[in-house]
Amino acid sequence: MADYEFLTEQTVAAYIRASELLSSKIDPDHLVSIREVGDGNLNLVFLAADDRGRGMCLKQALPYVRMTGEGWPMTPDRARHEVESLQAHAALVPQLLPEVYLYDAQRYIIAMEDLSDHQVWRGALNNGERNDGAAEAMGTYVGALAFGTSIFAMEREALAEAIAAALNPQLCSITEDLVFTEPMVDAGRNAYLPANAPDVAEFQADATMMRAEGYAKWLFLTKAEALIHGDLHTGSVMVRQPAGSGACDSVKAFDSEFAFYGPLAFDLGALFANYVIAAARAYALGEDDRAGWCLQLVEQTWRGFEDEFRRRWPERRDSRVWGEAFLEELLATWRSEAWLFAAAKMSRRIIGAAKTKDIESLPETLREGAARGVLRVARALVAERAQDSSPQRLIGLSTEILAAARTT
Repeated sequence: MADYEFLTEQTVAAYIRASELLSSKIDPDHLVSIREVGDGNLNLVFLAADDRGRGMCLKQALPYVRMTGEGWPMTPDRARHEVESLQAHAALVPQLLPEVYLYDAQRYIIAMEDLSDHQVWRGALNNGERNDGAAEAMGTYVGALAFGTSIFAMEREALAEAIAAALNPQLCSITEDLVFTEPMVDAGRNAYLPANAPDVAEFQADATMMRAEGYAKWLFLTKAEALIHGDLHTGSVMVRQPAGSGACDSVKAFDSEFAFYGPLAFDLGALFANYVIAAARAYALGEDDRAGWCLQLVEQTWRGFEDEFRRRWPERRDSRVWGEAFLEELLATWRSEAWLFAAAKMSRRIIGAAKTKDIESLPETLREGAARGVLRVARALVAERAQDSSPQRLIGLSTEILAAARTT
């Protein structure tokens, strides 16, 4: 068990009251609601609101994986990684991150901005909403950290210190196993519909896919390019959209406890994978126009990323050797690697232990075809990424495969 006290709904007010800073943000003596809303796999999350309409989020890391209990120990120091990555990223694009008020290193509690007026982007997409601007904003976010937390912007000693401080081996091990290994080699945690068993067997027997997973895992383990989010998907993005508007007026990335210095394209690939999964859901439901819109998010994120990186490029530390030709080669490499990581992230969501509601909330008859389509897209991406890894080609491949795979 832990040697620190866990927050409860009964102790949140006292915790806030004990801090002058937190008490200035919200009145602990006039709270009108305290709710535990953590629906993820790891943490406790409390939302508190006072009678003046002010809110606060308190997030506490447990010393084990919440979804399984004490049988799966997990370092609570992941909360430090989350705070430090939020602060580093907010220094670059503050509008795209929640504000951090305080970090309690003794109890692994982060006090931060309440985003109750936002909703989780995955839920909004599953409800059929079109949150215009969110995909491009996430591209901007990744582009900013690609430059601002890398050797292009940081002095060598400062970068070395940042890499050392961001070492996150326990959570990286989770990614290494669940994303890159277990979809190909079952460790007893995989799950899928019996109707998809032939699809999984075909996927795992694909030698090209196996090589690709191995290469992706090697990149993940060795390529320390930037302080990446590490778990960037539609479930770790909050969006706010005024009533009657088709566009977001606020987009925030959160849950960056998997942050570390890793391959930049991993964050891009994770987003691409989730757009394909959202499109698979739409195709399964017969919403072809909406599916096409979901796939266009790939191009929007890439555009946001590329525009932001190019905007910052003139500020690079050494323009003598990092010229324009190098920039074009770098962007091409990231496009190709993003396809590779997208394929890995797609397969883990269909075969592996952690699913997405996009697919899992479908009736089984429809889920079968959606799952099959996502696995086939993953295989196509690794087979064809060397020829053309443009967003348009990814959209075209996904459109053809997902539409053909759906079941009724």
